[in-house]
Amino acid sequence: MGMPVITASATTRTQAITDIIQSIALQETALSHILNAEGEKIQKMVALPDVTPEVLLATNKSVESMVNAVSRLEMILQSKLSVFDGCLCDNASADSAQ
Repeated sequence: MGMPVITASATTRTQAITDIIQSIALQETALSHILNAEGEKIQKMVALPDVTPEVLLATNKSVESMVNAVSRLEMILQSKLSVFDGCLCDNASADSAQ
């Protein structure tokens, strides 16, 4: 496998910033789906007729682990997003600043 080749792009600064912010929004959406699935997991386990406390505790531990992982990812996404604080500029000045 050779070295990757990076070529120049015609993408404007404004479009690049927009693309990054949109990718963060998509990642946030994915994380919300994960959290929703974890909530549904708890609901299903609690609704089981013969569920034992041990199973509920194991489920809770699993969900807690996933929530902690999502929280760490949320902090990373917030950090990525904060790079663009105060980066609101009109299209003309943003495009010429490439």
